[in-house]
Amino acid sequence: MNVVFDHVTKKFPGRGKNRHDEVIAVDNFDFEIPDGKLVGLLGPSGCGKSTALNLICGLLTPTSGRIFFEDEDVTSLPPEKRGVGMVFQNYALYPHLTVEQNIIFPLQNLKGKDRLTKEEMKKKADETAALVQIEKLMERKPSELSGGQQQRVAIARALVKLPRVLLLDEPLSNLDARLRLQTREEIRRIQLKTGVTTIFVTHDQEEAMSISDLIVVMKDGAIRQIGRPQDIYDDPDDQFVAQFLGTPPINVFEGRIENGHLCIGDEQVLEWTGGTPAEVNIGIRPEGFIVDENGPFTCDLNSVEVMGRDVSVVCEHKKLISAPRVRAVIDADDSPDKDAQKVRFSLKPHKVLVFDRESGARIRPEQ
Repeated sequence: MNVVFDHVTKKFPGRGKNRHDEVIAVDNFDFEIPDGKLVGLLGPSGCGKSTALNLICGLLTPTSGRIFFEDEDVTSLPPEKRGVGMVFQNYALYPHLTVEQNIIFPLQNLKGKDRLTKEEMKKKADETAALVQIEKLMERKPSELSGGQQQRVAIARALVKLPRVLLLDEPLSNLDARLRLQTREEIRRIQLKTGVTTIFVTHDQEEAMSISDLIVVMKDGAIRQIGRPQDIYDDPDDQFVAQFLGTPPINVFEGRIENGHLCIGDEQVLEWTGGTPAEVNIGIRPEGFIVDENGPFTCDLNSVEVMGRDVSVVCEHKKLISAPRVRAVIDADDSPDKDAQKVRFSLKPHKVLVFDRESGARIRPEQ
């Protein structure tokens, strides 16, 4: 089931002193979520991710534009008739019901030709529980489950009606780091096994990149870039996208294009083809540094943090604007002298990104 946003905008009335100023939560969404894919809506808090999800499931109605499931216009269709399953951040399980009863609950509301017998409902519940690997927990109450188990129950409840679209709203936020990793792997396994079109809302770029077929990066209600996770990481359209994706984040310096080179401070750090002289911002991914005693780029060495296979070289540079310190991730075999005051680097050209200083738009070298 593909989901199509056709120039969808959602506005909310202003509140308080600013009640005359409308808030645009979703601004002219115009894209298609492909059938059978897992798509991550990614962005900071307040960017409109959850609003977009609520528009898909019918809890909100667009101010303008249309929403389609395949060729069916569902813009005015009530939520219960859209065939969507939704999983919330807080699980929203019924505390007085067992796991089995929680999973069966959506089936009890089916009417007419879709109505099921008790035996059929139990069979569906058992099959769905097995899919999410909680078949041994069916008699327990939610209070007797861990956070990860409760999340699996919520997913089972959303899947038991075989939804056309599965919607996940920050489903991992309440889990600890290890459980988040395990649960996101489970979500991906379940999505691949069922083939249901899935939209996953998160502010965690690592989550989105690890399990999504496509990512929609959002800011202030607008789409900044859509693409495969690795493509967006390697080739962001602007500085916001470049800084939002990546752990550790990209290092951004004040720089300039001058005499066929990228310059940071007094150093020509990399050759640059084309482009007129300009003041720019230069982004260098942490993995884009090579320790080189004859390298063109010099930083003040702060510390070397051992991470096992890799080390993180922590430096300072007066032109850095994205964070207090520069972080370079290099192979442990190439670690610099920890007692040195300076460290010199060569740069990997494909890991260096240039942005217009005013607009943040990407500036690419001429081919």
